[in-house]
Amino acid sequence: MSKNPKLWAIVAILIAIVSVQLGATLSKHVFPLVGSEGTTALRQFFATVSLLIVFQPWRGGPERKHWPVLALYGAILGVMNLVFYASIARIPLGIAVALEFSGPLTVAILGSRKWSDFIWVACAVAGLLILLPWQGLGGEGSTALDLLGVVYALIAGVLWGLYIIVGQKVGDRVHGGKAVALGMAFSTIFTVPIGVAFAGASLLSPTILFYGVGIGILASAIPYALEMIALKAMPAKTFGLMMSLEPAVAALLGLVILHELLTPLQWLAVALVIIASAGSSLTAKRGSNDATA
Repeated sequence: MSKNPKLWAIVAILIAIVSVQLGATLSKHVFPLVGSEGTTALRQFFATVSLLIVFQPWRGGPERKHWPVLALYGAILGVMNLVFYASIARIPLGIAVALEFSGPLTVAILGSRKWSDFIWVACAVAGLLILLPWQGLGGEGSTALDLLGVVYALIAGVLWGLYIIVGQKVGDRVHGGKAVALGMAFSTIFTVPIGVAFAGASLLSPTILFYGVGIGILASAIPYALEMIALKAMPAKTFGLMMSLEPAVAALLGLVILHELLTPLQWLAVALVIIASAGSSLTAKRGSNDATA
């Protein structure tokens, strides 16, 4: 691995992207059993357990004055995942991820001052406008996306952008691994009670718990660990460029595993978001650490 760290970093980030989307596809199989709220609670809980074991934040943990920003970081993470899972319960995975990318795209573009960024803004806006449910709302034979699912995805995007901004402040104060583990722990304070309120004792079913372990590891523990490895060996811009593949991977896995068929126009919209994300990551003034949703 040490002979070619950049190559292994690329491999790590590709595995992370596939892992988080596999976790999302697995989640959609659990929605009918415990709802998106219960599934989110399972994801956050088991991801927290995994990350606490790996990073052991109680050893040389953060000073007390940093706890408020960590709590905010965790709250944003928890609510972001709640609304994102509510979104993919209603609309195809690839489209939800593309819509959610509006958040980090905005953060990246605001961090740059080049006129060429208007190209990426135009691509992003065009892609998002195509995906918005303009027609067939509630009508018979409607092919438009579920409006509430779209709204949830866009809210998740706003929260993702806030997560990046707050995450930068946390990263300046707390070691990356410990910050992620503690942030995830705080997120369970918001997600687990909501999941229990909606799903109740169903969450304790052995089958559901088995799914929860898989979702927590695939959607959070593996991606976060691999992204940290990748960031140590590649520039932030390259990292952002690689992460722009996420909507495409989500759409492809949604097609292959979940049989979610997108129209040619929707594929075009996903492609425009990918182009905007890739372009903005190359021209951004300051690379921002991505957060897996």
